[in-house]
Amino acid sequence: MSFNLSFHMFTWCVRKSASVSRAVLVPVFVAVLLAPFLTASPAVAQSNICASDVDGDGVVGAPDLAGVLAQWGPCSGCHADVTGNGTVDGVDLATVLLRWDGLCAPTVDTIDPPGAPAGESRTVTLYGAHLLNPLAVTFGGIAVPVVQGTPDTLTVIAPAMKIGQQSVIVTTRGGSVIAGTYTSSLAPTATSVSPRIGTAQGGSTVLIEGSGFYATPDVHFAGIPARSVTVISSTRLTAVTPPGAVGRAISVSVTTASGSAIATNAYTYTNIAVPAWATLLEASPNATIVTDAPLREAIAASGFAWRIRHNASQAEMLLVPPGSFEMGCSSTTLHSCLNNEFPVHEVTLTSAVYVGRYEVTQAQWLGVMGSNPADFQAVHGYPGSNDRPVETVSWFDVQGFLSATGTRLLTEAEWEYACRAGTTTAYHTTPFDPEGTNDEARIGLIAWHFGNAGNQTRVVGQKWPNALGFHDMSGNVYEWVNDWYSGAYYASSPLQNPLGPATGAARVARGGSGGNDPFFLRSCSRGGIDPVEARNNLGFRIAKTASGN
Repeated sequence: MSFNLSFHMFTWCVRKSASVSRAVLVPVFVAVLLAPFLTASPAVAQSNICASDVDGDGVVGAPDLAGVLAQWGPCSGCHADVTGNGTVDGVDLATVLLRWDGLCAPTVDTIDPPGAPAGESRTVTLYGAHLLNPLAVTFGGIAVPVVQGTPDTLTVIAPAMKIGQQSVIVTTRGGSVIAGTYTSSLAPTATSVSPRIGTAQGGSTVLIEGSGFYATPDVHFAGIPARSVTVISSTRLTAVTPPGAVGRAISVSVTTASGSAIATNAYTYTNIAVPAWATLLEASPNATIVTDAPLREAIAASGFAWRIRHNASQAEMLLVPPGSFEMGCSSTTLHSCLNNEFPVHEVTLTSAVYVGRYEVTQAQWLGVMGSNPADFQAVHGYPGSNDRPVETVSWFDVQGFLSATGTRLLTEAEWEYACRAGTTTAYHTTPFDPEGTNDEARIGLIAWHFGNAGNQTRVVGQKWPNALGFHDMSGNVYEWVNDWYSGAYYASSPLQNPLGPATGAARVARGGSGGNDPFFLRSCSRGGIDPVEARNNLGFRIAKTASGN
């Protein structure tokens, strides 16, 4: 039987099928006539039911057949081209017949706009598929009127709603779908931007605080969209800056479906220095890592890049800005301070310094020195040793590494300032202790100690960092610093850039180790060790003055 004959017989059947009972017979009859197409096209048997929903009402039926016939012939991209081959033909017709009475639930990809000011009604368009002739559209359980619909779009009138997010549900003959959420909120506010200074190349992560941050707001720096935006909560978001021109302070705007907020003179692009001995990793302090706002501002104001890689050692380093702090005793809830931690005294450090983000690892030591002195290494049965801290190195051994890489040890004051990272408590911050803590039971969040280290060192960087981004400053291994040790030094220590006693019998070690009780892991805890000793609980981290060549 020729196709022409089949087609004429089909159209005759359609004309003769005015009743429901006759309409049901049409697809059966035509399926027989189009058997050659079904046999010749194995792909038809696997075709998606929903591709056959030509008119987009959620059900494969007579209107879809009519749609195929109406658009017969070349028809690239149209709904009737069920198989997507650029032509509406018998295969498309056969596919519709094969999927007769199939149900296709609606889909919604976008709700535009995604919200409105609380208490305001608004026209909203839903974009998706199989949306024609919906049975119901609800916003937060409230049925809304449909203004206009196509297979791919629905325009509705969203109701005035209270503050919050409500589910949008679309129901058609093919089923129901949660289309997404619609947010009613007050217009946003933008109360602070931190840091306020960043590199002209862009790429800095900036924390914006305010209110009304729902969905994903649009953030612009002097009218230029941010590279990315991440909402932390309704009051906090981060934005990655676009490139900008060095000069005067610019405005930062936050726009949601409920309105816009503008922070004027909130951000300044500047040229940020990267030392010649380093590779830039991140120019401005990331607010999700440097959680202390004053420290972020101080880092940005220094004019130096925040995060770098030291070329000679391959160690990642973070900038510690100049500043002042109270050095000395911070007791815990269980124990008082030791005598060598008194008197508490204010210290001012006047130079920005780069400090290793982690303790120097065995791999970094091996790469510079050519051998590995550590006890806790792979050949002794400790996996992951490349990333465990190097230990069993004396203070004098460490000098060889420092000389080879052009780095130095921290002074004792620099070490405590970097460890405290803006806190005055016994232990530094965690996300659960934003001001720090004096509770010894909390130390496991930030440190490997006697109770959790298992009599060995651990891979660096597994515990929460402090508010400057440094890991393992408490626990894992003690860290050599540069100062000679004296238990009475604080009584005569200079108030600015103290370097420790001129002479002594021991060098200061800080931070405690995985073999210590939590009391000895406090930010202020200090002790002295003979510089010739090499212990398997004693390592170091590197430092370098930011302005150093």
